[in-house]
Amino acid sequence: MTIDAAPLEQPLDTLAAFLKAAGDPLRLEVLRVLGQNSFGVLELGEIMAIKQSGMSHHLKVLAQAGLVEKRREGNSIFYRRRLPPPQAPTEKLHGALFEELDETLLDTGTAERLAGVQAQRAAQSRAFFARHADDLPRQQELIAEYDQYAEQACELLDRALAGAPARRALEIGPGDGRFLAPLAARFEQVLALDNSEAMLALARRRVREAKLDNVTLVAGEWPQDGERLPPVDAVVLNMVLHHLPSPASALKAAAAQLNGGGVLVVTDLCRHDQRWAVDACGDFWLGFDEADLVAWAGRAGLSLRESLFLAMRNGFQVQVRSFEKSS
Repeated sequence: MTIDAAPLEQPLDTLAAFLKAAGDPLRLEVLRVLGQNSFGVLELGEIMAIKQSGMSHHLKVLAQAGLVEKRREGNSIFYRRRLPPPQAPTEKLHGALFEELDETLLDTGTAERLAGVQAQRAAQSRAFFARHADDLPRQQELIAEYDQYAEQACELLDRALAGAPARRALEIGPGDGRFLAPLAARFEQVLALDNSEAMLALARRRVREAKLDNVTLVAGEWPQDGERLPPVDAVVLNMVLHHLPSPASALKAAAAQLNGGGVLVVTDLCRHDQRWAVDACGDFWLGFDEADLVAWAGRAGLSLRESLFLAMRNGFQVQVRSFEKSS
C-alpha cells in the first residue's frame, strides 16, 4: 500500500516558503515598514538603503511566501502586506508575525529614511494643491458630489455622538471648508488642519462669510503636527485619505487624538482603476479596499461602528465609515 504524499507536501512547502521569507532580518524590517503604508520598489530601496535589484529580490521572496502583494496605483506599482486567506496553512503564523512586528519600533536609520520618503510625498501633495486650488472643487465634483457624501457623514456622526460629549472636533484637510459649518453646529469648538495655504485661504473666506466663530484654522501636516493640537471628541477625514502619503499612519494618529469614546468619521473612495483622477485631482491612492480601512483602524485601537456605500457618477463608489475609540 502506498501513501499519497501530495496533500502533505503542499502545506509543508507553503510553511517552508513562509519560514524562509521570515528568516531574514532585512525582510522582517521591510514587512514592518509595509505595516505603515504601501511603497514602491524604489521607495523601499531608499528606506532600506539597498539597491533596487536587491530590494526586488527580497520582495519576490516575500511575495512567493504570500507575505506581500503588489497593486497598481496610476502608473506605479506599490507593495503592501498581504493577509492569508482563511484556513491557509500559515494563517496563524501570519497574524502572529504581523502583530509582533507592529509592536516593535523601526531602527533609527530606517525610521529617518521612511520619514524622508513620506516628506517627499507630502511635498508633492502641497505643490499640487498650490497650483490647482481654484479649480480643484470643480474637478473633485466629477468624482464625488459633496452634498451626497456629506449628508451621510453627518448622519453617521450624529448616531455615533448620541448622548456623547461634543466639545471639540478636528477636521483634517478641510479643503474649501464646506464641512466646517455642519461641524460648527454640532461642537463647541472646531479645529481644521490643512497643509495647503491656498486651500486654507478658501476655508478662511467661507468661515468668515458664514460667521463661524467657533472654528479655528491651523496650517500644518498630518500626522506630524497633531501633537500640538488638543485631544478631541471627533476626527473627520472627508475625501482626504487618498491624498495623504501614509493612510495607515494618518488613522493611527487620528485614534491617538481622540478622547476615550471619541469617534472617527472617514469618507473616501472605494478602490478603483480610473487613473485620470491622479492628474485631475492630485489623488495619491486610487481609493481603498474596504478591508484596508477596517484593518488600519483596528490596529490603531478603533472599532467599526457603521458603514455606508454610495454610488457616484463616472463609476466611482464612496465609502462612509464611522469608528469608535474605547472609553
